[in-house]
Amino acid sequence: MHSCGILLHISSLPGKYGIGTLGAEARRFADFLAASGQEYWQILPIGPTGFGDSPYQSFSAYAGNPLLIDLETLIKEGLINEDDHDLQIIEKTGKFDDYGKLNSFKQIVLKKAFAKFASDASEEKKEHFEEFCRRNSFWLDDYALFTALKSYFKDVMWTEWEDDIRLRKPEAVKKYSQMLLKDITCIKFIQYKFFEQYYSLKKYVNSKGIKIYGDMPIYVSMDSSDIWASPKLFMLDKDRRPVKVAGCPPDDFSPTGQLWGNPLYDWDYMEKTHYKWWISRVRYSCRLFDLTRIDHFRGFESFYAIPYGNETAEVGEWLPGPSMKLFRAIKAELGNVSLVAEDLGFLTADVKKMLKESGFPGMNVLEFAFGGDNSNYLPHNYVKNSVAYIGTHDNDTALGWYENSDKKTRKNAKKYMALRKKEGVSWGMIRTAYASVSDLVIIQMQDFLELGSEARMNTPSTIGGGNWAWRLSGDELTKKLSDKILDYSKRYFRVPERKKIKVRSVKKES
Repeated sequence: MHSCGILLHISSLPGKYGIGTLGAEARRFADFLAASGQEYWQILPIGPTGFGDSPYQSFSAYAGNPLLIDLETLIKEGLINEDDHDLQIIEKTGKFDDYGKLNSFKQIVLKKAFAKFASDASEEKKEHFEEFCRRNSFWLDDYALFTALKSYFKDVMWTEWEDDIRLRKPEAVKKYSQMLLKDITCIKFIQYKFFEQYYSLKKYVNSKGIKIYGDMPIYVSMDSSDIWASPKLFMLDKDRRPVKVAGCPPDDFSPTGQLWGNPLYDWDYMEKTHYKWWISRVRYSCRLFDLTRIDHFRGFESFYAIPYGNETAEVGEWLPGPSMKLFRAIKAELGNVSLVAEDLGFLTADVKKMLKESGFPGMNVLEFAFGGDNSNYLPHNYVKNSVAYIGTHDNDTALGWYENSDKKTRKNAKKYMALRKKEGVSWGMIRTAYASVSDLVIIQMQDFLELGSEARMNTPSTIGGGNWAWRLSGDELTKKLSDKILDYSKRYFRVPERKKIKVRSVKKES
């Protein structure tokens, strides 16, 4: 059955304390989704963000972002005083464009919550916390130590730490684990509260008949606990510096290419370990989300490798990835998993073959359809097993795209989609996407609000400039808007039978 959903990251929700959180406003948005005939809420990666604030450059492939923890929930639990001075500073500052500054204030408040928990929590609650630590020890122990060490070494990248702990010599790991024990326990507590709030929200969202559609970056950040703890999985030299890094070659959109800078996987080593790390990561993602998008799917077939130290992506080479060997291993261990392949960009015959064999739905972006030779993105060329977008978080809004396109592109778009002045560009593109054969259509919240480029979530290959900062003000989620979205959803038979979502369990580790 056809269905639809809305793309809105948690940080873009309204709220008193800096950015959106997992609290009451998230539940209000779930209510809005249900009233609007939507079946999916797509969010961006939820890991802790570092330099540049990008959720695609996280300190961990598993951890949750402390900035998304709802402080009002902690107040209700008695872990924070409502009149706390640092809480008031965050509230008075209002909307934060500086995530680093917000993180500094929020960490102070979260540490106070931990101190209160440590002194006053019941034995039952403490046992629940300890059980969380045991159940997640496969990633949490390394992440907590890594995060405590980053603070101890004044937030420099782990490659700049003292050699003994940079290289994870056993005696150094033992020394710092003991020395930083209180900080490590606090970090684990913060993760405990994050996931307690996240799964409480997910339960509420699913009870409304809404599925959470999450996002998994293909690569992990160089400055992450994953690479520090498991260097053999990546292309690193004997000093644990990258040999080659990830990116994209030059094209019409970027004459010098895209230099992402993430270390590349050592797929030969991963194959020897039967892809254990990736299987664990996918298993974990399937517990977090009802549907997961894998970013840069083509990188599993072949990936662009740029020599470390290069300032652009102009010089590089394509190297073979694991292709279906990886996905067969995942299926053998986990069964059929609910994944979406981000297959945008230039696709070779081998990538198309991998996508078809995997059975995963690919993606279509309407904004790519009218400006050149991208006829595959015209809606009449879509297939059922796909997810259609006007644009993703990396694209301009529908209105911004149209206004910034050249005359030929605008003319093609207006003619093909029968754009009408009364309906408007944004709703005309929504109508076109909804009318496609794609099983699922996801629309950015900004497009339902008919916003321009000022509301763009991210501009690739740039840092700052408002990236990741867009937020709802709080009064946009009206009944009038939800009724209009519902009308469009019904018109194109995308309204689901409203019932509580039964989430399919994922095979547990043996």
